[in-house]
Amino acid sequence: MTAATRGVVGIDVGGTFTDLFFSQDGLRVDRVLKVPSTPDDPSRGLVDALEAAGIRPDDVDLIVHGTTIATNAVIERKGARCALVTTKGFRDILELGRRDRPAMYGMTGVQDPIIPRDLRWEIDERLDHTGAVIRPMDDAEMRALALVLLELDVEAIVVAFLHSYVNPAHEDRVRAILLETNAAWQVVTSSSVVRELYEFERTSTACVQAYLQPLVSRYAAGLQSRLAERGFGMHTLVMQSNGGLVPLKQLSARAANIVRSGPAAGVMAAAKLAAEAGFDNVITGDMGGTSYDVAVVVGGRPRLSDETALDFRVSLRLPMIDVHTIGAGGGSIAYLDRGGILQVGPRSAGAVPGPVCFGRGGTEPTVTDVNAVLSRINADNPIGLKHLARLDIAGARAAIGKLGETIGLGVEDAAEAILAIVNQRMAGRTRLLSVEQGHDPRDFVLVAFGGAGPLHGAAIMREVGVRTMLIPPHPGVLCAMGCAIADLRYDMSQTIERRVADLTSDEVWSVFADQLADGQTQARESETALDGLVVERAAQMSYAGQIHTLRVPLEAGWSLDRMVEAFHAVYRAEYGNTLGDLPVTICSLKTAVCGRRVTQAGRRPAAVCKAMAVATVTRPVYFGGWVETPIFDRAALRPGDVFDGPAILEQSDTTSVIEPGMRARVDAFGNVLVEML
Repeated sequence: MTAATRGVVGIDVGGTFTDLFFSQDGLRVDRVLKVPSTPDDPSRGLVDALEAAGIRPDDVDLIVHGTTIATNAVIERKGARCALVTTKGFRDILELGRRDRPAMYGMTGVQDPIIPRDLRWEIDERLDHTGAVIRPMDDAEMRALALVLLELDVEAIVVAFLHSYVNPAHEDRVRAILLETNAAWQVVTSSSVVRELYEFERTSTACVQAYLQPLVSRYAAGLQSRLAERGFGMHTLVMQSNGGLVPLKQLSARAANIVRSGPAAGVMAAAKLAAEAGFDNVITGDMGGTSYDVAVVVGGRPRLSDETALDFRVSLRLPMIDVHTIGAGGGSIAYLDRGGILQVGPRSAGAVPGPVCFGRGGTEPTVTDVNAVLSRINADNPIGLKHLARLDIAGARAAIGKLGETIGLGVEDAAEAILAIVNQRMAGRTRLLSVEQGHDPRDFVLVAFGGAGPLHGAAIMREVGVRTMLIPPHPGVLCAMGCAIADLRYDMSQTIERRVADLTSDEVWSVFADQLADGQTQARESETALDGLVVERAAQMSYAGQIHTLRVPLEAGWSLDRMVEAFHAVYRAEYGNTLGDLPVTICSLKTAVCGRRVTQAGRRPAAVCKAMAVATVTRPVYFGGWVETPIFDRAALRPGDVFDGPAILEQSDTTSVIEPGMRARVDAFGNVLVEML
């Protein structure tokens, strides 16, 4: 293969499977596959995927990677041992948080801060809200504290002072003293992570960064070494939570930015494929082995959130695609709670031991076992399991039957009950992001993907009231595809917190100019081949006295009056009216610098000739009773093919279920569009 035809590999490492997408020219597919993940060392699963796909170093120009390493470290509390140095009086800020609670009902709950209280320290310094020094920092006090920290065997230290987003001088000085004491420490200042007010959120975000930075640094170095040993020494990029990429060499300083790496990639790919098919409003449903991720795309743009709660009072104030996750995946375990009520998830069998039918020692029934017992997945063709010639249906039936006996249900009825519960859980989360946010699901297309998404998409579609479901050509590896097609992205933000009447246009655009220069520098240092840079600007604005702000997109060269007009329009769209002549405040200014990767060819629509597809194979599948169901080979379907449910589509990366009362057709891009009859 010549250098001119070398391609890009997207690899998404999930909790159960590691997915690979390889393309020589962009969206058109050359190879896809799934291999079991390796939780003990995720980079090993990545290399396993390359080897299983038969991809050689000279086949590839670029590797793009989505990972769950940061997410898992926070959830499982397996990050670095960190200390926090903060302003006197703010030691307990991680417990104080906001006026929230871990459960809807009751005032008690368990909080597990990622930095325990005995590793948090105060020093006697103080700035006011303008950045002026009220109480100077005492270098001697800090040097004495540094010696104490040296005895505590910490890997990373967070420095988070009051109002440092305005003036980082004290944080920078402490950082210098700490590194003079021990150059091996990884020191994170809150002002270097996020230049915004909200003391709790800024401190929490810096703590997450420090908690992950040593782990992510080792992972990046180990991955680069493992790839280089096998000849893959080429440029490697990693997916961020904001839907953009960052080079592996810059990953350490942006560890907190990859907390939802894989799910963000799936949303970006779903939005792109849906827009290509003519749908701008999208609900994404990504069901993998351990979780179900939901996001909303409006007008072709995934919704970004400026703040995300990773756990109770573990807040992350960084731009992220607004993805909501619940523990509902193929590996989710069915069980009876203390009240004897059947529940499914969030506990998962994961990659090891996996579902009972995988034959790896699992004993508790999972959603995958249910789909196998109901014959919705082909027992004779396990996906991503080369060690197994056939799924262990007998074992799965025994596990489901044992659970069913305790509630008086037979195997099939118990399996359908498990299926109904997990589908209702996913439908509930989908409603939360659509109906409860003021969106009519009938105006959206549901893009079902992930290894298990197309198995359950039809049920979710029916429950939520979505009219159309789109199943991409390779839904089981869509997150890996999203990695392969994404662009670089760097987000900058800075609080100014001033009324518009007290500002000048020059002051606002000076901040934007500094942010643009910062983004351009990072893009240049990425050493990634780019077609150009796209700049997006926005302001967080509110009426004077309001706590909550609205994100207002801005265009280059706008005057302050034009910015206020735009704020009024956004406010009216959100709340139905404005507050008239009440003064307007600009809280913070934000710039996103997106580096477009060298242009790749997209997919071209094929000619469509409408025809009823005819399956050559059938098998009994359980839909309230055993029904002889046509089984279609997805690869054999052609644009224009039409067929009615019930039907099963089989392909190398997933299985799709078309329920009774639905009609499916293949569009010009090879997507399967499903609608209610």
